Amino acid sequence: MKQVWITRHGLPNVLHLREASDPIPAAGEVRVRVEACGVGFADVMGRMGLDAYAPRPPYVPGFEIAGRVDLVGQGVPDFKEGDAVFGFSRFYGYSDVVCVPHQQLFKRWQWMNAEQGAALPLSYLLAYQMLMVMGSLRPGDMVLIHGAGGGVGLAALDICKIVGATTFGTASPHKHAFLQERGLTYVIDYRNRDYERVVNDLTGRRGVQIVLDCSGGLDWQKNYRLLRPSGRLILYGVRGAATGERRSWLSWWLLRLRVPFYTPFQLMADNKGVIGVGWPNLWHQMDLQRQWMRQIITWYDEALFRPHIDRTFRLEQAAEAHHYLQERKNIGKVVLLP
Repeated sequence: MKQVWITRHGLPNVLHLREASDPIPAAGEVRVRVEACGVGFADVMGRMGLDAYAPRPPYVPGFEIAGRVDLVGQGVPDFKEGDAVFGFSRFYGYSDVVCVPHQQLFKRWQWMNAEQGAALPLSYLLAYQMLMVMGSLRPGDMVLIHGAGGGVGLAALDICKIVGATTFGTASPHKHAFLQERGLTYVIDYRNRDYERVVNDLTGRRGVQIVLDCSGGLDWQKNYRLLRPSGRLILYGVRGAATGERRSWLSWWLLRLRVPFYTPFQLMADNKGVIGVGWPNLWHQMDLQRQWMRQIITWYDEALFRPHIDRTFRLEQAAEAHHYLQERKNIGKVVLLP
């Protein structure tokens, strides 16, 4: 089999393609011949050494896979050889063969191709957890989505459209036309305008019910101010720490120094909530994830959304994929093809 390894922390050129023997599934596992694997910003943070959940190098990154089952371990009740599947791999996703516990896989029907299967699991599950489970999204709510043009941002936009929410999204100017066609109500050029002022103007200074914040630092304070009473600030990333392709300890510590502190008394007085979402901590809660994924698959089967694949790269082009993602060029998902 072929795998892409992070050999050490650093620039994208630390990603190297290696060959190894095909793995044998343990009891309860399924071996998948991978046809597509998703690339996410968590992979970039891990490569840079900024992801506390990632193992120390060398390791194989990647969480999202789609392909076909070619070998089934003992005690697997619901899959057989030849089944088309998609789902999660706890790392090792940048491979053309991978073994995963059967609970982390879902059947892929004929109307879902491998690229869309690899683009769906993490982005849509994370967006669903934030909006539907922890954000209590309701029709008519106003939602501010940062990084609206990324994989999670587009997934959040799709869910907001299904529920019937009004959406505000920050994105680079070259993504605006696409986002408007996709259904984003208000698109904001965060590079040239103060999004806090724009949202206040658009809402008559009433604010929004939900903010999805993946940046961290000073943005947390601004987004907290944008919440109306009963609003929820949902934090799920610290992309502000990744200011370049190489890890900067100065940027990391400056971001940590800017983290605000919310006391219970302040939250009670403001009638606001601050919620943290750390998806890697849910690996041992697969029953929850399967429950949430059932609703996402139902929406997909009803053709209420389709993941947008921005660009595909070959497995040996993983470094180029990381460059592309880190330069914020992507609109939607980036996928590797073995």
